[in-house]
Amino acid sequence: MIGDKLYVVVCVKYTVSAAGQSAPRPGAQGVPMALSPFDEYAVEEGVRIKERLGGAAVVTSLTLGAPNASEGLRDCIARGSDDGVLLSSPLFDRGDTYATSYVLSQALAKLSKERGPVDLVLCGKNTNDSDTGQVGPSLAAHLGVPGIVGVKKVAEVQPGSPGRLVVHRMVEDGTEVIESSLPCVVAITKEINEPRIPALKGKMAAKKAVLPTWGPAELGAEESRTGSAGSLLSWGEPQPVPSRGGGEVLNGTDAGEKVRKLVARLKERGLL
Repeated sequence: MIGDKLYVVVCVKYTVSAAGQSAPRPGAQGVPMALSPFDEYAVEEGVRIKERLGGAAVVTSLTLGAPNASEGLRDCIARGSDDGVLLSSPLFDRGDTYATSYVLSQALAKLSKERGPVDLVLCGKNTNDSDTGQVGPSLAAHLGVPGIVGVKKVAEVQPGSPGRLVVHRMVEDGTEVIESSLPCVVAITKEINEPRIPALKGKMAAKKAVLPTWGPAELGAEESRTGSAGSLLSWGEPQPVPSRGGGEVLNGTDAGEKVRKLVARLKERGLL
């Protein structure tokens, strides 16, 4: 809580947009970038919770990435987030989901200490680049709080100590209704809402926003647990998809001749 207001933090990722996903180097010059699509729903839900509570909530957007990821935070503010924090350092580069969730957990601890305890952490169910769906559950484990994935509806949020949360979670054969205490980490699906288009007022606020940047020193993070040093997986260099070779055209005076040539060619290759 921040005073008597629910404190919501939305974890987002600035990734290659749908128009640029064939690019081998995300963030390279000329490659279009945007919020990961599922994170748009998480931001929208955070703003809707604030609206349902009559403004008695504060929404902070949090991202880990290169300096240009600040543009993703400005998009969040344009959509209704109150502010944003960028986690950026060369030491964070090439981190897997385990190292990423550790850094995010350190940032949430810092926010809780400086601003007030974080009640609710929202994130998309997965990102559109690695598509693992691991950061939300891993973040809950680092924080030692409940984590719920596949949430398609936030039915109830009651601030307090402890607060109360009721959500509807998608499962294979229907829906589960889950009640949890706060704090809690919730991973959002696209069925939960329809993200709004940023209004001019929001865009102006986003343009003026001052976005703090925190590295390991500001977080008090163990450098050995960040980036590639703190990862359980190692990443190779991204490579473009090899081009496909040209096919072979079998000519013939009629369909019968073409079929005979095809059968002969398949027999030559041991396929028949």
